[in-house]
Amino acid sequence: MATRWAIECMVFSALMLASLCLEVSSSAGSEESAAAASAADFVKKTVSSHKIVIFSKSYCPYCRRAKAVFKELNQTPFVVELDQREDGYIIQAALGEIIKRHTVPQVFIDGKHIGGSDDTVEAYENGDLSILLGIEPDDNRDNLEDL
Repeated sequence: MATRWAIECMVFSALMLASLCLEVSSSAGSEESAAAASAADFVKKTVSSHKIVIFSKSYCPYCRRAKAVFKELNQTPFVVELDQREDGYIIQAALGEIIKRHTVPQVFIDGKHIGGSDDTVEAYENGDLSILLGIEPDDNRDNLEDL
């Protein structure tokens, strides 16, 4: 009799523990979903609120190169340094889901995704970047070797 009662207690405890685990897991999943949705909203709002946006990491040489292009054009982009934000990894994941690229930098002009560093430099060199920005093309576009 005591054995049956002990088994029933163990089964009950196991069911309660499983139920609790599912509840915690479900709660964590919904928190992650909320964070991802918030990050996606941040990306969309940021891109629509600024003429030039660069999602960057401060230590990244490709990011520095993309930022240097805009400096060369006397343009000041709004830069989101993902490595300097607590939620940077969530924002980068949301950005990746939106544009299907998971690397940095990622450059936007007037809400349009331009691409990464190589795309930005190419657009600068062929004059497309000046057109997108509504500025006179720079005659010294070949001087990007140092960037």
